[in-house]
Amino acid sequence: MNSGDISFPHLGIELHNVPTGFNVFGIHIMWYGVLITIGMAAGFAAALRQAKKEHVDTELIWDFFIPAIIFGVIGARIYYVVFFWDMYKDNPLSIFNIREGGLAIYGGVIAAILTCYIFTKIKKISFLKFLDICIPGLILGQAIGRWGNFMNREVFGRYTDGLFAMRLPIVDVRSRDVTMELAEHMFSDNVNYIQVMPTFLYESALNLLIFLIMILYRKHKKFQGEITLIYLGGYGIIRFFIEGLRTDRLLLWNTNIAVSQLLGMILFLFAVGAEVVVRVRMARKKVIEKQNSSSEDSTP
Repeated sequence: MNSGDISFPHLGIELHNVPTGFNVFGIHIMWYGVLITIGMAAGFAAALRQAKKEHVDTELIWDFFIPAIIFGVIGARIYYVVFFWDMYKDNPLSIFNIREGGLAIYGGVIAAILTCYIFTKIKKISFLKFLDICIPGLILGQAIGRWGNFMNREVFGRYTDGLFAMRLPIVDVRSRDVTMELAEHMFSDNVNYIQVMPTFLYESALNLLIFLIMILYRKHKKFQGEITLIYLGGYGIIRFFIEGLRTDRLLLWNTNIAVSQLLGMILFLFAVGAEVVVRVRMARKKVIEKQNSSSEDSTP
């Protein structure tokens, strides 16, 4: 195994000289940024398609897309920097260098939803309906964007010798992502390498599953905002378990609590609770309406 290689030994997959980027007219472009951009474009296309199906003016999607991307990226960076402040406090200008990673998706999600709320208030349209149209595109973009982490050799988990075990040369990964456990299970074949869980792959596949569930269920949703609850609950529980496997977790200050695990579980419980509350209220409303209807029919 050589620097630049990535392999999945138990699947018989060996990739050689996998680049983190490429040059165009002397400018080095990172695959991380390219794949995130592709994910954004795919999410935008999904939102446009859904808007057409629901007879919503697609110009609203165009108007919303640019500020959502801008503030989403800013939010993702701020979230990351806040919980990894020790990395930036001695060189604040490095905060603006996002070409090699350093975006936390939950920060982007929070910023994008806040942007959506403000946008819908300005346009005087339903916030929950518009969010339901856009949110499947968000998780589709996340599924694609995770492959940027693959190209950067980041967002991997602890040591494993399971079916999907991934081997990475130690010189190609960030030193802070190599735990004591990984160091103890280091191997050598031309260069030293570690064998890890490809948690980026797990999350990408599960995100795609949530996207398909939302697409299939949207015709059957019972109330505005239900598709958004599927996202919050589905991605929340996915992130809760995936984050527990990763070696690069963002921790609450002076604790061993992973921020995204905590937030993921909170959002999952919120989504389940909101779903139950709304459905119970809808059921009660139907009972009351039926009783009122029966009373009117029995009135002489």
